[in-house]
Amino acid sequence: MKKILLVDDEEDILISLGNILKRNNYEVITTTKGKEGLELARQLSPEVIILDLLLPDMDGTEVALALEKDSSTKDIPIIFLTGMLTKQEELPHKKTGRHHYAIAKPVTTAELLKIIESALQEDK
Repeated sequence: MKKILLVDDEEDILISLGNILKRNNYEVITTTKGKEGLELARQLSPEVIILDLLLPDMDGTEVALALEKDSSTKDIPIIFLTGMLTKQEELPHKKTGRHHYAIAKPVTTAELLKIIESALQEDK
């Protein structure tokens, strides 16, 4: 079972996305804090990280940069899920050999599963 780390400061997002992912046979780990997300990523080595940009203790870009600098987490694909983008601004892109995706909230189940599968395929 593929492991996904969800980092979002909104508990309802963690619950709803977590339930969707669990129903689609993913193991889900959640946290509302960026620093805890970093620690969980280092300890549990998820296959994908879904990361909000706005977090209470450090923003998602800081978390992503810290993950990139750590040899144990640098190859984990990151999906930024944020309310700061419009659907027209979504753009999967590569950065420093890693795959990053940006998708706007709200996201449909089909969109989310498609981008996760894409991230998992590209990670191979």
